[in-house]
Amino acid sequence: MPVLTTDALILRTYHLGEADRIVVFLTPERGKKRGVANGARRPRSRRFAGGLEPLTAVRLAYYEREHRELVRLRYVEPVRSPMLARDGERLGYVEYFAEILDECAQEAEPNAPLFRLGSAVGALLAGEIPIARLARYFEYWVLRLQGVYPSLTACGQCGRRPDSGGRIDAARGGLRCGACAGDRGLPLSAEALRFLREAASTPPDALSRVGLPARADQELGRAHRRLFAMHLEKELRAARVLRAMARTGSPR
Repeated sequence: MPVLTTDALILRTYHLGEADRIVVFLTPERGKKRGVANGARRPRSRRFAGGLEPLTAVRLAYYEREHRELVRLRYVEPVRSPMLARDGERLGYVEYFAEILDECAQEAEPNAPLFRLGSAVGALLAGEIPIARLARYFEYWVLRLQGVYPSLTACGQCGRRPDSGGRIDAARGGLRCGACAGDRGLPLSAEALRFLREAASTPPDALSRVGLPARADQELGRAHRRLFAMHLEKELRAARVLRAMARTGSPR
């Protein structure tokens, strides 16, 4: 069996037996894969040490057998860890971003743009870009890559550009200007729409130049949760955790 070597993002792990782990990881050329890391739970395991945390960028090697769903991991070498962020609030988003990637990536289906987005945002977690800005940007681009985000250039009903604000109506699948939407859907202010339009043409490492007022952040957070819930037909677990922490003031 040939050994395959690739860059990857770790999405999640779970226990297998007394000493092993199942590792879910995303690759640019072979999509999402699941593999067994033999002995990864042993304290002295060196082949996987420090490389199995969510959103860790790694170089790994594995081999697979025909008609087997699980591959066998040979080693995992960490390249960059989100744990370097050290900030509790920022670290709270690590599992959130990883869960979004896990839910949206398809098994064994290449998706290089999604991999590049996850890698770029993971690299910025330890930087200075405000986490809310990074989160709204990441959500927008994942939803856009999934074909879920409605067009921002024109009202889905009258065709006019909704520069003064509008509403996302997930049930009717589009963005409506204020005049057409009435009280249906979730409101997006002019500032929220401006952020999205700038995000559409801004690389993630340049987000410090894109403003996101608190009101626009709250509007986009609500709208994106609704779009993800509609697309995935469930609410993201990590999103519930983040909201609960925000309500109680617990460190994130």
